[in-house]
Amino acid sequence: MLQALLHLFYPHACEGCGHELSRTEKILCIRCSLRLPVTGFQKFAQNPVERIFWGRVPIQHATAGYFFNQQGILQSLIHGFKYRKREDIALFLGRQLGFQLKESAWWKDITALVPVPLHAAKFRHRGYNQAALLAEGMAEVLKCGVWANGLKRTVFTDTQTRKSRTDRWDNVENIFAWNRKEPNGREHLLLVDDVMTTGATLEACAHAVLQAGEQAKISVCALACGGR
Repeated sequence: MLQALLHLFYPHACEGCGHELSRTEKILCIRCSLRLPVTGFQKFAQNPVERIFWGRVPIQHATAGYFFNQQGILQSLIHGFKYRKREDIALFLGRQLGFQLKESAWWKDITALVPVPLHAAKFRHRGYNQAALLAEGMAEVLKCGVWANGLKRTVFTDTQTRKSRTDRWDNVENIFAWNRKEPNGREHLLLVDDVMTTGATLEACAHAVLQAGEQAKISVCALACGGR
């Protein structure tokens, strides 16, 4: 009866199909979880996400957990944590990314997760950094640290959503700075972001880390990348 009353006031429904979740399910039912377009990129080198960065910035590994498709379940989930204050969704998806990374051959080498930062003004408006929440969820699974303030955004920029490839690069060039002690060659940092299209934002973050400590090892992980 208590569980029924809790469900009445706090609906325990799947974010994908709206059906009631079982006691062991979180955010999505099993059927909707299986419908998410998983990339599997973390399992092999020279995957499409890694190739985006070839010749642009030296990285160890690159991956994205899911393909981003318009009007899909994943888009709805991303809108939930970016625009509807659903921090729980970001943490849930971060945990899924963590489980995916544990299928790779390189995750144990990661020293810390470094989320792509928001500008202070945007952080105040939203109340949290969604990339940092993704990193927190990942860290729960991977048992590693999160350097939430490792990078800072020094310039406020417009959203990347409707910009061309060239404009995306121009929009983020030289807007990030390393905000901790100088990285050393023993550290392997995993940069974390929500949606990656051209890779311009993650590339700019990687350059900011390398400018602070040239010996640092860097990998990147996005929740989602462009469609199939």
